Amino acid sequence: MTISLNQIETELQTLQQEAKSAIAQTDSLDNLEQLRVNYLGKKGKLSLILRGMGQLSAEDRPRIGSLANEVKEELQSQLDQQNQILQNAQIQAKLASQTLDVTLPGVSRPLGRLHPLNSTVDKMLDIFVGLGYTVATGPQVETDYYNFEALNIPADHPARDMQDTFFFSDGRLLRTHTSPVQIRYMETHTPPIRIVAPGRVYRRDTVDATHSAVFHQVELLAIDKNLTFTDLKGTLKEFLRQMFGAELPVKFRASYFPFTEPSAEVDVLWQGKWLEVMGCGMVDPNVMKAVGYDPEVYTGFAAGFGVERFAMVLHQIDDIRRCYNSDLRFLRQF
Repeated sequence: MTISLNQIETELQTLQQEAKSAIAQTDSLDNLEQLRVNYLGKKGKLSLILRGMGQLSAEDRPRIGSLANEVKEELQSQLDQQNQILQNAQIQAKLASQTLDVTLPGVSRPLGRLHPLNSTVDKMLDIFVGLGYTVATGPQVETDYYNFEALNIPADHPARDMQDTFFFSDGRLLRTHTSPVQIRYMETHTPPIRIVAPGRVYRRDTVDATHSAVFHQVELLAIDKNLTFTDLKGTLKEFLRQMFGAELPVKFRASYFPFTEPSAEVDVLWQGKWLEVMGCGMVDPNVMKAVGYDPEVYTGFAAGFGVERFAMVLHQIDDIRRCYNSDLRFLRQF
């Protein structure tokens, strides 16, 4: 069958109109790509029409070739334009679905406050860090050695009755003070040492207005050559001055602790009566020996105090139990 020049021209024009209409009506990028393959692909409709050029004369082939290029360029241009239109529509649809209306009122989240115990600890640590001390911490579950033996409290010592605590079946216990932190720190450091150890401690105390079975302590330790009780007294007075102000009456009272000698308790005037807030003293030589320090070369002092007691004096709290019952009416005052 012979194909004429007019026949091929007509087929190209028909292809052009058909393709333009299909491209203009497509509504997805996938369908648009399929149209490109169908009309301009290697096996597409344009290629099928051009296969008949071999039956044309040499004079007619350039004309058909030129017309075919025009059709291809026009269709490719329309494909590109439609592709851009569909991509923009897709982007706009995605933006519309993810639009954040900044004029809408935000969701209010009430700000929390520091618990009075946390703020008291923070204030204590700020003071001691300012005096050159390093914060040290340790485990709350301790061994008998670190909680008692290394602190010059052997198994038959009566001081253990004052620090009865909660024991585990394997012999470990919940620490009764943060003094074990001092032992652990001294075992791995050489003098001079100045540390402050905050943390939670446990004792089998009867709960009342000034006692709790679970409470918080901060302890300090200084080890160096030629430290004296005067250094201890001056350090604690400066701490109390920064903590409460110079007008708060303070007195030192002789006492006894197995791990310090001599020892003292420190009282402050609270609600018209003296309230014990800390114990202190010079580090006992036996404690020095337990960690490998020579007590003939080094001396040191230590002190420990309850955070709750300080918070009560600082904020005029009348009952220690208020610190634990999570009453928002109480906590919102701070």
